[in-house]
Amino acid sequence: MKLSLKGVQSMLQLLLGVIIMALSMNIFLIPYKIAPGGVFGIATVLYHVSGGKIPVGAAMLAMNVPLFLAGFKIKGKYFIIKSLIGAFLLSVFIDLTAPWITDLTDRFILGKSSHDLLLYSLAGGFTTGLGLGFVFKEGATTGGTDMGAAVLNRAIPWIPAGKLLLILDGLVVLLVAFVFQSFQLVLYSVVALYISARTMDGFLEGINFSKSLMIISKHSEAIAKELMLKVNRGVTGLYGKGMYTENPYTILLCVVKKEEIHTVKEIVKSIDQEAFVLLTDVREVLGEGFTPHHKG
Repeated sequence: MKLSLKGVQSMLQLLLGVIIMALSMNIFLIPYKIAPGGVFGIATVLYHVSGGKIPVGAAMLAMNVPLFLAGFKIKGKYFIIKSLIGAFLLSVFIDLTAPWITDLTDRFILGKSSHDLLLYSLAGGFTTGLGLGFVFKEGATTGGTDMGAAVLNRAIPWIPAGKLLLILDGLVVLLVAFVFQSFQLVLYSVVALYISARTMDGFLEGINFSKSLMIISKHSEAIAKELMLKVNRGVTGLYGKGMYTENPYTILLCVVKKEEIHTVKEIVKSIDQEAFVLLTDVREVLGEGFTPHHKG
C-alpha cells in the first residue's frame, strides 16, 4: 500500500511532536521529580523509586498498551493504531535519549548546582504542550489517562469523561506527594500540567486572536458602510428585534484583528453614541483577510 504525501507529512509531524516531548521530559521534568499527571507521572515516580532501574519509557509503554486495547472499540481502529505508534515512539525516544541528555545537561546546560524547579516546570510544561499539539493535530495521542478516562466512562457513564480525567490526573499528583513527601513538587507538577494544557490549546486553536463584534444600532447601514470602507472588513447583517420595545434592528456581525478594534470603536462612536457593541475573543479565523483554509 502506497503512503501518500499527506500521510508522510502527518507521520513526520507526529514524529516531531514525539521528539519534542521526549527531550522536554528528559531535560526539564524527569530528573527533578516533576510529574504532571498521567501515565508519564506514574512512570516518573516508578523511575525514582526504583533508583533508575525502571526506565520511564518502558514503564509508560507497559501501562499504555492495555489502555489502548481496552479503548479499541471506543476510539476506533485508525485512532488507536496512530496513537499506538505515537506512544511507542515516545517511549523509545525517552529511553534512548535519556543517557546522553543527562550527561549533556549536567555538564553544559543546567549544572548540578542550579535547581530552579519553577523554571524547569514552566519550560517543561511549555515544550511538552508544544509536542502534544503536534501529536493531537495529526489525530493521535500518546496514551495516558485520557484513554483511561474514556474507558472508565463506559463503566460509569454518569460521570463525564472530563471529570474522570481530572480525577485520574489528581490521583497521580497525590501519588507524587505521598511518595516524594514534598508538597512543593506537587505544586510544580500542577504548574507544568497547567502550562502544558494551555500551550497545547493555543497551538491547536491558534494564538492569533481576533475580535468578533456584534453591533446593535438604529444606524446600522451607515456603520456597516464605514466599516467596509475604512477597516476593509466584511460585515454581515442579521435580523433582530427588541423584545421589550418590539422594534426591529439590523444586528451587524464583523470580525476584526486586534489592531483594528480602536478604529472600529471610533467609527461606531462617531455615528451612534448609543449603539450597543459586544466584543468577544475569537481563537482562530479562517478565510479571506485572515488565515487561509488549508488545502486538502
